[in-house]
Amino acid sequence: MDLFITFAIILVGVFLFVKDYFSIDTTSILIMAMFIVAGVLSPEEGFSGFNHPATITLGCIFVVSAGVFNSGILDGLSYKIIKVAKTHYSVALMVFCCISGLFSAFINDTAVVALLLPIALTVCRETNIKPSRLLIPISFAALFGGTCTLIGTSTNILVSSYAKKHGVEEFGMFEFSGAALCLLAIGFTYIFIIGPLLLPKNRGENNELTKRAESYITELFVEENCVDINTLLGKSQLVSDYHVNVLSILRNEVLKHNFSLDTRILKGDILKIIVPPETLSRLLDLDGYSIKGSNRMKLAEEKFKSFNLYEVIIPFGSSLSGMSLKGINFRNQYNSSVIAIRHRGQNKYDKLSHILLKEGDMLLILGQEEEINNLESNKIIVRLSEYKKKKTNYTKAIPAVMIGIGVVLAASLNITSILISAMVGALLMIITGILKPVEAYKAVEWKVIFMMAGVLSMGTALEKVGGATLIANNIKETLGQYDAQITLSLIYLVTFICTNLISSKATAALMTPIVISLSEAMQISNRPFLVAVMFACSLTFMTPMSYPTNTMVYAPGNYKFTDFLKFGTPLNFLIWIAATFIIPQFFPF
Repeated sequence: MDLFITFAIILVGVFLFVKDYFSIDTTSILIMAMFIVAGVLSPEEGFSGFNHPATITLGCIFVVSAGVFNSGILDGLSYKIIKVAKTHYSVALMVFCCISGLFSAFINDTAVVALLLPIALTVCRETNIKPSRLLIPISFAALFGGTCTLIGTSTNILVSSYAKKHGVEEFGMFEFSGAALCLLAIGFTYIFIIGPLLLPKNRGENNELTKRAESYITELFVEENCVDINTLLGKSQLVSDYHVNVLSILRNEVLKHNFSLDTRILKGDILKIIVPPETLSRLLDLDGYSIKGSNRMKLAEEKFKSFNLYEVIIPFGSSLSGMSLKGINFRNQYNSSVIAIRHRGQNKYDKLSHILLKEGDMLLILGQEEEINNLESNKIIVRLSEYKKKKTNYTKAIPAVMIGIGVVLAASLNITSILISAMVGALLMIITGILKPVEAYKAVEWKVIFMMAGVLSMGTALEKVGGATLIANNIKETLGQYDAQITLSLIYLVTFICTNLISSKATAALMTPIVISLSEAMQISNRPFLVAVMFACSLTFMTPMSYPTNTMVYAPGNYKFTDFLKFGTPLNFLIWIAATFIIPQFFPF
């Protein structure tokens, strides 16, 4: 009975992952809860994902990466990157792909793409290169780089730790680097040769948001004959009939940004608004309001730091994801106004407060530098509108890099396990003062931690009820007439297709126990199957939702869903065929 319940819960989980009704971490925890409530797993077994070596290792790696990243050592390269990349499109393509691939082998790939995005957009603004010609390659290069080392992606850590927990030898830091570099060479060749042919050539930078806002931000003076005096802002004809977005109110020489739709309009108020041109022309004939270029507004604003327009993106793991602006009271909480949203490929200007935000959405925010910096430091947004070079703090940068190198060397030379070296590295980042404890907590992508802990329960349940062995035996009977290499190829194919539909972590958690049981049933080495799962879970190019870095570049590159299918599908199948022959060369059966 438990076997049927387990398969039913997994099917429900896959359905929820595909439909995206909830955030991916919420779905993962929901699956874990269903296993516990159904009695398939005990509470201790269900929550064991939180103390799983993969989860702890990944949390420590986040802290080590943040120590290196926050030291500013990587930002010091920005000027040189821009200078070289501006010479020619082909040079820019190679430079960004190589840097993305190299850094992603040792630093969290989403952090690398977040670093390179504004630099790439700066290059595009200063040349005739379209962002759509660069951003997908940057994301794909990060995926290839992440497969080269054990700490390159969370999927590698998950598969290796899961295997070790079940009696299989843990992977070394660079054990699968040879095979990964072969696939990287093939992938980069495809990007450099086929990229210029298949990537969108005339997809310009999405500056419509900024242009529209700059053109139609204006001020309205509330006159004594205005019918909206003493009326709630939300019920005024200004908002209800004309759908005006009010950015601020100047009242009695005081500039108010903390207001709501329940704020009453008073005589003499000056409202700063944003409107489309057709609405602005209608407001010119509205009794009780007059368009003003008020010096009083400007004088009041001088008491504050200047308010500027910032183009930002919602990164993977942001607390904004799945929320509406109204739900989090964004205006009051951050003293900033969202005046436009690029949501799922469409620009939104009206009824912004009710739109459920998603990772990859772009926002146009009117706010102060201090507030934008606060949002960015808390990983809520990534700024795209400008790139300001940070001053490298060498007193932190040098020890941070040394600690990062030490973590890699300790694990690669088998001095200790990656779990221990990562834990010691994270502690050293705090003890040496490179990161404050609160910064270390913020560095951990808790969404990923909860997601990983939740999806691990699927593998635990499959093993406990014998589901992994059952599936493995059925695969063996079905594919018994084929040799191990064809079985490996089919395992890779099924894995990368699943990863493009559900999360890479969920796929890895499901496939790892199955391929371990399959290798035992076939009486061959489990190494090639485990490496195939690692690679197939990470090298996913077909959709913008298949991996967080793909989601991050979707809106800034002004891409369409079909762009990923057109450019990524041939690459996915090319890598599948190549992996079928390359993996056995490095990991014999």
